[in-house]
Amino acid sequence: MLKFLKSTALLTALTLVAGPAIAEKFGLGRMALPEEIAAWDGDISADGTGLPEGSGDAIDGEEIFATKCAACHGDFAEGIDNWPKLAGGADTLDREDPLKTVGSYWPYLSTSFDYIKRSMPYGNAGTLTDDETYAIVAYILYSNDLIEDDFVLSKETFFDVEMPNANGFIVDDRAATEYSVWSGEPCMENCKEKPVEVTMRAMVLDVTPEEEGAGKAIEAAAETMKVVAVEEVTPEAEANIVAATFDADLAAAGEKVFKKCKACHQLGEGAQNRSGPILTGVVGNTAGAVDGFKYSKPMKAAAEGGLIWTAEELAAFLAKPKKYMKGTKMSFAGLKKEADQQAVIEYLKSVGE
Repeated sequence: MLKFLKSTALLTALTLVAGPAIAEKFGLGRMALPEEIAAWDGDISADGTGLPEGSGDAIDGEEIFATKCAACHGDFAEGIDNWPKLAGGADTLDREDPLKTVGSYWPYLSTSFDYIKRSMPYGNAGTLTDDETYAIVAYILYSNDLIEDDFVLSKETFFDVEMPNANGFIVDDRAATEYSVWSGEPCMENCKEKPVEVTMRAMVLDVTPEEEGAGKAIEAAAETMKVVAVEEVTPEAEANIVAATFDADLAAAGEKVFKKCKACHQLGEGAQNRSGPILTGVVGNTAGAVDGFKYSKPMKAAAEGGLIWTAEELAAFLAKPKKYMKGTKMSFAGLKKEADQQAVIEYLKSVGE
């Protein structure tokens, strides 16, 4: 109540100070000066008008994103719970349940910059610098396979980025083509001859996130893990035999590195698919082999081509997933250190079944 009285008194005082000498209508305040408006105007148009000076790349953006955005949007822009996904969704807009992200749906990159600079991070809006905003936008673009990690996003390079859905929208010309049809006296009763029909349901609209553990647990590939005679050893069987042994110390180090992967992947007893597939028994197994997981088209093609996740193939994939397999759903930038790659692979071996 005291705060309310103080606010009321302040408003009364301001009204008296402003007076009718300056005000044109209400007797309060004055027109803002152009320079005052400019100081608050952070609007960025689709044509790039309003973009600030500054720059940033996905390498720096990954660290900033992890600190200021990942709590809601996940370490790899994959979304957490009901917070939106920012990456993925390519080629899904023609489905009943499209995934609309910056990469799959948004037509203008300026929208991303404008919104992030103006409204993010949640609960602390307006605190990002221009360089930080450029870097975060670059990381989101990288997570959508739209740029390389060393691409420097700036005012000058902004429109070097091609947004996949840039031509997916039409001009709203209803004012010219339809409004005249609606003019005149509106119908107030007995207007609709046909009964109202339900045309779409919430499940189709995908308005709620999938429950954790929606996928099935991976089935053990027992047949491929059998020890066979030397003359019968196939590349797949050989890879599985190698996966059966591991370095315990290196695996322990890999378990720590694997914390970067746990947001998307589970392994071991009771593991379930999340935004990434179960990794139990992945070393030495065929690619795209986890039941219940919806793999990307490139991964399905690699699986059909006979890709086996040997230690060498996994290391190449972990180093830079998007370079190894263009179009992969995995948005993680990669493990740059070879030691980390080998440690994670050893850890995956240790939880082989």
